[in-house]
Amino acid sequence: MAAASISKTLTKCRSVGGRDPLFYLSRYKLRDGLPRAFSNSNSASEFASSTGGKSEKGSRTLSKWLLFLPGAITFGLGTWQIFRRQDKIQMLEYRRKRLEAEPLKLNILSPSTENVDSLEFRRVICKGVFDEEKSVYVGPRSRSISGVTENGYYVIAPLMPIPNNPESVQSPVLVNRGWVPRSWRDKSLEDSRDHKQPLNIAPPSAQQNERISWWRFWSKKPTTVEDQVPDVAPVEVVGVIRGSEKPSIFVPANDPSSCQWFYVDVPAVARASGLPENTIYIEDINENVNPSNPYPVPKDVNTLIRSSVMPQDHLNYTLTWYSLSAAVTFMAYKRLAPKKTRR
Repeated sequence: MAAASISKTLTKCRSVGGRDPLFYLSRYKLRDGLPRAFSNSNSASEFASSTGGKSEKGSRTLSKWLLFLPGAITFGLGTWQIFRRQDKIQMLEYRRKRLEAEPLKLNILSPSTENVDSLEFRRVICKGVFDEEKSVYVGPRSRSISGVTENGYYVIAPLMPIPNNPESVQSPVLVNRGWVPRSWRDKSLEDSRDHKQPLNIAPPSAQQNERISWWRFWSKKPTTVEDQVPDVAPVEVVGVIRGSEKPSIFVPANDPSSCQWFYVDVPAVARASGLPENTIYIEDINENVNPSNPYPVPKDVNTLIRSSVMPQDHLNYTLTWYSLSAAVTFMAYKRLAPKKTRR
């Protein structure tokens, strides 16, 4: 109907005035389908503009909230440091109480993993003989002496049982004897190389063999060979049961084949010394050092109740994170606050 009426109108316009039909089409009031199409297009554009405005408004709201994200993260880090400080206080208090307990005698303990885990940081007393030929040097470790830093190593040696001695350890024990200078390690390596070299012992001559056989024939007393057992003085070690160290990512891996040990790995050190992997490992804390022979220097017992990050450090970290959180939150608020216009 609308198309028929439009065609009739255009025909009349040509016959009457000869004007351009678009002139009359612009003045013609369409009542049926065409106005609806125009109205639909207008409504679609209005809908698109309205939806675009809503999405733009939503993105602005999200961007505003993202400005407060750094403040929330730094606030969470400060709260995490509070919990870390509390855990560190409990750990150091646990160590202090165990170190203050009466020392145990190691001759009645068995080297089982369960005992080692439950007895860590307990003081023990043990007697035995050091097998210095199987010593292991862990390092380098620095030590400050009168303000001068010197590099050295921790020397770990097996403490062997004394035969027929009930007060001695019943099984070998690894003992961290303390800190020694670099010269100790170099001398130990030279001595071990000298022991590995074969000894050139000349066999007895034929004339000496004849004399020995003649003496055995005429001698009435049998010849006895006495084993020369070196007199080794037993030692008493006062130490603390410890476990393996946990190295950081910057510490190289141990190389037992070349005798390079960068951190204490108890099972690996035990294997290198020819001992079982579940061998007990203790650190010597004996304070009675012989002035004439000051090395090895035992560990200070106060170092066992210290940490690389103390509770006071955690408190400083907490204050730093909270201050940073307050600063970035205030900057976000100032960025979003409406600006006052001057009249």
